[in-house]
Amino acid sequence: MSPPTRWLDPDEQLAWRAFYTAATQLIDRLDRELQHDAGMPHAYYEILVVLSESPGRTRRMSELAELTRSSRSRLSHAVTKLEARGWVRRRDCDDDKRGQFADLTEVGFAALEAAAPGHVEAVRTHLFDPLTPEQIEQLRKICEAITTSLK
Repeated sequence: MSPPTRWLDPDEQLAWRAFYTAATQLIDRLDRELQHDAGMPHAYYEILVVLSESPGRTRRMSELAELTRSSRSRLSHAVTKLEARGWVRRRDCDDDKRGQFADLTEVGFAALEAAAPGHVEAVRTHLFDPLTPEQIEQLRKICEAITTSLK
């Protein structure tokens, strides 16, 4: 026999719907603005950011997939698109014939540098400007608690 359903109370229902609406609208808005302003979806931007912050601006594809919270097949498709733009170069791993690295090129780093100011301003405008410093701290703590519980 299944345990009884733990239905949401009215406050939880309102909080869930508010969170879901805000999160989906925020991500959609940031993605559309980044696509419009920099010609790339947020998924590509995230790949470029992770590579730019990596030692030597390179990562194993498996690590890159994990760090960008992407499936390996989705990441491989995105890296293929980034390679076509000259932003990323893929190369084989010398000590693991199945492994590959993704390297951020100078052209890719320049694309990231060009996109970053507008994207950071959009994040500030849509996420942080409506909040007080106390709310920003609460948001961080709430997100950390949720992330920890999902691991």
